[in-house]
Formats: sequence, C-alpha cells, structure tokens
Amino acid sequence: MKHLAGKVLAVAGLLTLLGTFQHKAKAGGEDDDWSSTEQHRINVGFKIAPVPLNLRRKDREERDRIGLGSYLVNAVGGCNDCHTSPSYVPGGDPFMGQPKVVNAARYLAGGQQFGPFTSRNLTPENGLPAGRTFAQFKNIMRTGIDYDHLHPQMGPLLQVMPWPTYQDMTDRDLRAIYDYLSVIPPITPAS
Repeated sequence: MKHLAGKVLAVAGLLTLLGTFQHKAKAGGEDDDWSSTEQHRINVGFKIAPVPLNLRRKDREERDRIGLGSYLVNAVGGCNDCHTSPSYVPGGDPFMGQPKVVNAARYLAGGQQFGPFTSRNLTPENGLPAGRTFAQFKNIMRTGIDYDHLHPQMGPLLQVMPWPTYQDMTDRDLRAIYDYLSVIPPITPAS
C-alpha cells in the first residue's frame, strides 16, 4: 500500500508540475515556447514578404526555412533599407510617418548609394541569390569578403555591409536567409 500511495503522490506531483509549466508557457506568451515561437516567425515571414515567392517543388521543411528567412530579412535584418532603391514607394515611407509599403518593383535589387559604395543586387541570378552558392554566401556573411573586389583601394572586405553583426548568426539562420533570397523574383539592376 505504501508503494501505491508513493506512486500516486509522484504522479500527482508530476501532473501538477506539468500543469504549472503549461500555464507559465501560455501566460508568458509565445516567446516561452521555442517551437511555437519558431512557427510564429515562419508565419509572420510569409505574411510580410513584400513580393511573391516561388515555392514550387518546395517541401514543408524548405517552406519553413523560407518563411523564417523572410522573417529574418524583413523583420530583423533590415536588408530592404540598403538593398532596395528606393526602399519604399511614394507615400509608403514609414520614416515620413506614412504606412510602410516596400518598393516591391526594386526589392533587394541594390542601387542604394553610401558615399562611393553602391549596395549589391541580392535577387537570384541563375537561381542563386546574388549569383552566389550557399558556401560563398555564408563566407560573405561570416567574413565580409568582397568576391567582386569593387573597391580594392579599401581592401578585400565589404565596407558598408554590417557583416560583423550578421557573422554570429547560426548556420540555420543563414541557410534560411539564403533559401528565402533564392525564391524572390530576380530583378535586373537599374542602368
């Protein structure tokens, strides 16, 4: 009988602990539960993508990475601010107190000027974001290497791109960004 009572108390304690954990997770919001937070970011990523995405032949795992990539590019990374010129359509500039409307026609096609530097086109070229393999993309994000050597007088590294901030992103996050950039519409650079 003692063993049965002990088991009943152990099960009751476990159920109480699980109930407390579930209550805290719900009370604390989605950020307390990694899996629901991840799914929320994926859903938000798809919702805020300013251009149509080519999701043909993408399985669930790839779609999730793409949604997360959109979230990282559009809600966290601020990529549009530098790689879209102009960043917003007339009447859609949030810095002017207007409702935000991203310039989808030039989305991530580069062209913003920063002194002698011009932001690069990140849209797919031959199916690859900015014409780069994932290994090259990851190397750029980790080291800032400028494969195009557009400013040799400044050295081999990108000077405006905030790669020192992005270099600590996880491989999974970088893959998500890369996969997202792979499915946005390609845009020819402005002349």
